[in-house]
Amino acid sequence: MSTTQPVHSAPSGDSESGRTAGLATGPAGQTTDPRLKPRRPRRRRRRRIVAAGAAVAVVGAAGVAYAVSTSGSSGEKNNNWTNNSPTSLASVTQGRLSSRIPVSGTLGYAGSYKIINKASGTFTKLPKVGQTIKSGQVMYRVDGKPVIFLKGSTPVYRDLKRGLKGADVRALNTALVALGYADRSELNPKSNYFGWATEDAVEELQDDMGLEETGEVGTDMVVFLPRDQLRVTEVNATNGTRAGTDMTVFSASSTDRQISVDLEASNQGNVKPGDKVTITLPNLKTTQGVVTAVGAVAKKADDGSLTVGVTIRPLDKKATGTLDKAPVQVSIVTETEDSVLSVPVNALLALAGGGYAVEVVGANGARTLVPVELGIFDNEAGRVAVTGQGLTAGQKVVVPAS
Repeated sequence: MSTTQPVHSAPSGDSESGRTAGLATGPAGQTTDPRLKPRRPRRRRRRRIVAAGAAVAVVGAAGVAYAVSTSGSSGEKNNNWTNNSPTSLASVTQGRLSSRIPVSGTLGYAGSYKIINKASGTFTKLPKVGQTIKSGQVMYRVDGKPVIFLKGSTPVYRDLKRGLKGADVRALNTALVALGYADRSELNPKSNYFGWATEDAVEELQDDMGLEETGEVGTDMVVFLPRDQLRVTEVNATNGTRAGTDMTVFSASSTDRQISVDLEASNQGNVKPGDKVTITLPNLKTTQGVVTAVGAVAKKADDGSLTVGVTIRPLDKKATGTLDKAPVQVSIVTETEDSVLSVPVNALLALAGGGYAVEVVGANGARTLVPVELGIFDNEAGRVAVTGQGLTAGQKVVVPAS
């Protein structure tokens, strides 16, 4: 009678690695028990291959393996142990399972901007690091005159006055309406024409800022940046010094929170914008996020590996606090399946001819070897989706004792 000795291990992708204690084979490597003949390996998507490789680490962490002897194939009961390795039982569960990629990231703020000076004179007031400046507020002062921050994506490269047209005029009209210096019935925010309505709105702005009401906007009066608010990250100028033209006055970011991740290039195809993320903060609290961008160009890390940049937006900005450049742990959900059967990864038995099985324990203590096909891996939970004949939720499977 042939003897079968499956060994608990995780998928390795190497058909030879599972032959240390497997099914007895006949000529040409064929299994002598036709009911447990090896199945031809299925072609899996790249995502599942990556997940299976991660599962090796999960089982390796358990650091155990045990062998059982069966006198038959799947479906035959057997209690004949070949050694005294400690084991335990775990449940087959049914529900949602997610494949995840754990990575390290850096929590900070989105965007990086340099505020370039166009005014002549002496710096008389500068912002402080960490200060928040909103659109329509003063950024700094030169000779006591304010330089105003307006939301817009077109830089002011010329003095703006009545009769001009262009994208910079449209940005000005949009900002003036947004700040309430004109309403839509008076000024079309999408108009690229500087008319009487724009001039009146500019005079209202100048009046609020204590400037002469000329109705014109000089290059030294406003700075356009594509944000509603700015957060000052570094001040380069000094009060009382000359304001050089085209010098950087200060650097800023947005107030939007962002996490930057260097992802192994081999995982690039497994992550996409919109993927859900769980973020573990430095205080060990967790919050949710979403992938917003995945880099297309790989760069070499200090250890020689190739990585691509991934950006993540926390869904609850307040939950992330105010820390900047703080290390965080990120778990990216790359695939989710509903209502699947799953078992602990270390319940898997590598069969000599290829494939995997789990050992199910019946109500009377009898054990049955059930070949299974593998689905997605949840590396955080240490579980894998499985399908197998007769396998149902609630059954108990053998696992190495913890």
